[in-house]
Amino acid sequence: MTIRPLLKPLAAILLSFGLATPALPQGVAGSYLAARHAVLFSDYRAAADYYSRAIMQDPGNPELMEGAVMANLGLGRIDRAVALARRLAGLGATSQLANMALMADGFRRENYDGLLADIEAGQSVGALVDGLLKAWAQLGQGQMSDALQSFDEVADTEGIEIFGLYHKALALALVGDFEGADEILSGRAHGTLQLTRRGVIAFAQVLSQLERNPDAVELIDQSFGPDLDPTMAQMRAELEAGKPLDFDAVGNARDGAAEVFLVVAGALNGEAADGYTLLYSRLAEYLRPGQVDAVLMSAALLEKLERYELATESYNKVPRGHPSFDAAELGRAEAMRKSGRTEAAVEVLQQLARAQADNALVHITLGDTLRGLERYDEASKAYDAAIALYDDPQRAQWLVFFARGISHEREDRWELAEPDFRRALELNPGQAQVLNYLGYSFVEMGANLDEALGMIEQAVEAQPGSGYIVDSLGWVQYRTGQYRDAVTNLERATELMPVDPIVNDHLGDAYWAVGRRIEAEFQWKRALSFDPEEKDADRIRRKLEVGLDIVLEEEGAAPIEVTAQDG
Repeated sequence: MTIRPLLKPLAAILLSFGLATPALPQGVAGSYLAARHAVLFSDYRAAADYYSRAIMQDPGNPELMEGAVMANLGLGRIDRAVALARRLAGLGATSQLANMALMADGFRRENYDGLLADIEAGQSVGALVDGLLKAWAQLGQGQMSDALQSFDEVADTEGIEIFGLYHKALALALVGDFEGADEILSGRAHGTLQLTRRGVIAFAQVLSQLERNPDAVELIDQSFGPDLDPTMAQMRAELEAGKPLDFDAVGNARDGAAEVFLVVAGALNGEAADGYTLLYSRLAEYLRPGQVDAVLMSAALLEKLERYELATESYNKVPRGHPSFDAAELGRAEAMRKSGRTEAAVEVLQQLARAQADNALVHITLGDTLRGLERYDEASKAYDAAIALYDDPQRAQWLVFFARGISHEREDRWELAEPDFRRALELNPGQAQVLNYLGYSFVEMGANLDEALGMIEQAVEAQPGSGYIVDSLGWVQYRTGQYRDAVTNLERATELMPVDPIVNDHLGDAYWAVGRRIEAEFQWKRALSFDPEEKDADRIRRKLEVGLDIVLEEEGAAPIEVTAQDG
């Protein structure tokens, strides 16, 4: 199902949310400001702690209480958020966040009468969420006719029609009316629905219940093509084998409410602030523990918010044996790596590689991680394991050969690196990164300079805005004595990458070669100011001391030769 029609209403919901700056008694301001600072950096643990301290000093302050609700929702401590929301409601304050927590709690306790009474009394999150939760609460009461009418009311609301139809289809399937669900999901009843991944899963289950497994397989193939995630691949295999799939997209009214929060989170994802989207995915988890899609969304959002410890905890919730376990472990390793726990990340990936020896993605991720740690020998072995799984490498796999080639090159094993680079180009002809890397390597070795120049010119044509590639072109021109052309391209490279020490150093050498000695020294000084590697810094300092000509002589390199082009 498409998410675009929902964006305007969701934007209105988002704009309605914001923590006001409260009037604070003396002594509370420090905790409040610390809490707001923690929220700014999505540090939900610290925010919850500081808000709790502030509330202890000023227990009747609704703004502090709302902030604490938000922090605890983000932290996933929903029970604590609910308790605070009740206190906030008791103060007579109106809070969208508190209402979200209280509605979720009502579904968790299956208090459908109370939920409907609260919605009728004005407890609101927004038109979309209110309407869908009302319908699911009515279904929870056993009032199916009322529920269908409420779903229809959402479906009749401009901008959010598709959400009402999708949830109505889920409700019909839940009570066994698979024909009615099929009418909606197929588009025959109200027009084509562009289904999300979860919508496709629900529709495939409906079709299977109608003994239409081949149609379900066709639906999956048309929706996702051959590259399926593990859950979809398992579902497709079961369908193709003739196995009837249970309908478990929702199992009761509470699951329906969880689906509301998860669908809204999916619609907000990438369109609203990640911290706001997280509140919805957290509530979906709360209402349906073990809902892996909600867990993975929360984990991914926390990773984007750079709360890596919380992201790791979320990835840990995916049980071993679930089709998404491998993806969760990859996410957990990445979160660990980003948090600085590199050895732990490597250990997770190594264990996963042993357990999933036939999973190329796991070996590739391990290789990428080890390469980032400059453990090139281990990285190349991981890439070996991935490449060994390819009977007939496809275009998309050029990147694995490229990565292994880089590892071999860093190991000073050029006899292995060059074939990998050329294999990457066979799989993806004209790939600018590979052309640049291979061409630049030839330049640094002083080999195949004509071929190197052609490769880098082709790379520049493909990516004229890449400073690295333009620098490579200027450098190969310098190394082949085309100094004026080198100056032109290296000046362009420094415009694209003004603070790169290597590019500025290269331009200094080119200036020296054409006799612009003062400008050369200026560029070398700039290069030093951008913190080059120590060996490069030592060479630059020596050039500033004695000039490039003497440095080249000391290195046993050929002197600069002025070509006819340069007079």
